[in-house]
Amino acid sequence: MNENACKISRRAALQGVGVSFAAAMAPWPASAAGARDPRFIVIILRGAMDGLAAVAPVGDPDYASLRGPLALASQGERGGLPLDGFFALHPAMPNLARLYGEKRALLVHATTTGYRERSHFDGQDVLESGYPGPGRTDSGWLNRAVALLPSTGGSRPALSVGVRAPLVMRGPAPVLGWAPQGLPNASDDLAARALDLYRRRDPALASALQAGLDTERMATKDGMSDENRKNKGGMDQPNGMRQAAAGAARLLAADDGPRVAALAFEGFDTHQNEGGVTGQLATRLAGLDGAFEELEKGLGARWKDTTVVAITEFGRTARINGTNGSDHGTGTVAFLAGGAVAGGRVLADWPGLKAGQLYQGRDLASTTDLRAVLKGLLAAQLGLSEAALSEKVFPDSRAVAAMPGLAA
Repeated sequence: MNENACKISRRAALQGVGVSFAAAMAPWPASAAGARDPRFIVIILRGAMDGLAAVAPVGDPDYASLRGPLALASQGERGGLPLDGFFALHPAMPNLARLYGEKRALLVHATTTGYRERSHFDGQDVLESGYPGPGRTDSGWLNRAVALLPSTGGSRPALSVGVRAPLVMRGPAPVLGWAPQGLPNASDDLAARALDLYRRRDPALASALQAGLDTERMATKDGMSDENRKNKGGMDQPNGMRQAAAGAARLLAADDGPRVAALAFEGFDTHQNEGGVTGQLATRLAGLDGAFEELEKGLGARWKDTTVVAITEFGRTARINGTNGSDHGTGTVAFLAGGAVAGGRVLADWPGLKAGQLYQGRDLASTTDLRAVLKGLLAAQLGLSEAALSEKVFPDSRAVAAMPGLAA
C-alpha cells in the first residue's frame, strides 16, 4: 500500500465514517437502576421555541387576541390536538398526542431556566451548562451527571449525536459521538485500508476508528442506503431529525451501548413568518414529533425504561410582531416522553396572559424553574442525590428543589 497516497488526517478519517470517539469506558448506575436498565435522552431545541404555539393555552381568555392569526383553537380549521381542556398541542405533533393519551408524555408549561435576558448565546450557555449565569462553557450538566455515576467497568460511553457535541454533553465523562452525515459512507475497502495504516502508525487512532466504524454500522443498519442518507436533510429539517433519532435509538438499544444521550436540533428562532397550523414552526415541531416516534420505535423493549426531555433556552413574546412572528421571550414549555414518564398531564402553575400578568409586560412569565424538572428526572432515572444535583450537576441551586412525581 502506498502510504503517501493515503494521507488521511485524524479528523478526516473520523469524519469519513461520520463518528468521533472520545473513550471506551463510562460509568453506569447499577445500584440506582436496580433491575431496570434505564435510558435518559436530552434534546436541545435551539433558537427559543415558542411554547405558546407548541402547547397553546386555548382556555385562556386572553390567548387568542394576543396571538391573532397564529392562534390555535380548541377545534375547527385552526384546531390543536386536545390535551386537558385548557391546553391544546400543536397539530404537527400527533405522535406526542398519542403518547400523552397513553400516559407516556408529560408537558411542563411556563418554565425556563433562571436566565432572564434574551440573548440566544447566553441563554443556551445557561440551559446547557447548568450554571446560574452565562459564560461557563467548560462543561455541561448532563456530562457532569454521567461523571457522577458509579462505574460498572463496562463499555458504555454516553452518546452525543451531531457533528459537534452540544455543550450539555461536554466535560469530564467520556463520550461517544455519532453524526448523521448526509453523505455516502466510506467504502469497506477504504475503511480497511485506513485501519491498516493507523494500526501501523497510530494504534490509538486505529482503536478509535474501529469503534467509530462499528458505531456507524450499528446506527445506520437495517437498510439505510447512501441515497436515503443524502435525502435526509440536516438536523434542522424533519427528515434529519428523524434520522438522528433513529441512529441514536439503535445505539441506545444495544445491550452494551450507551445509556445517556444528547441531541441538538436547530431552527426554532421564529422572528418572521412563524406560521400557525402550518408554516415554519409547524415544520420543526413535526420533525421533533418524528424524533420521538423514531426513538420509541428504535428502542423497542427499552422504551419502557426510557425518559426523553426536550428543552429550549427560553420562550417567545406573547404578542406576535408585525412580520407574523414572535420575538425573544421568557416562559416556554418542556416536553417529556417515554415509558418511564408519569404522563397524561400538563404541569403548569399558569401565570395568565393579561397585560399585568406578563413578564415585563411582554412575555409569558416563568413559574417553574427548568432545573427543578431536570433534577426530578435525573433523581428518578439515574438515582442522583439532591446534594449531587445541587452542588455538582447544577451548581448553586440548593434553593431549587427537584420536582417530584415525574417518573412512572
